[in-house]
Amino acid sequence: MEWIVLIASGLLEAVWATALSASKGFRKLWPSVLFVISLAASMAGLAYAMNAIPTGTAYAVWVGIGAVLTVVLAVFRREERMTILRGALLALLVASVIGLKAVS
Repeated sequence: MEWIVLIASGLLEAVWATALSASKGFRKLWPSVLFVISLAASMAGLAYAMNAIPTGTAYAVWVGIGAVLTVVLAVFRREERMTILRGALLALLVASVIGLKAVS
């Protein structure tokens, strides 16, 4: 169960990072509200997962999922470009997250 919560928390990390950017320095109300809610839920999920998953592993997986999905969201929103090298590096990051799960 902790791994499912950790993955969901990583997804929420991408949501709050994207909402933070969209809030334009907290000048836009709804992206700011989404940021606060998703940040709180993401942190709560990370804290819950750390009850059963070692801190270093949980944090690395949480950050990895959030980082990859934040880039993917930015590409889909046409805020960033995907290159072959960036895609390969993101795939390596995903493989590292999977590897951490496999050895835990």
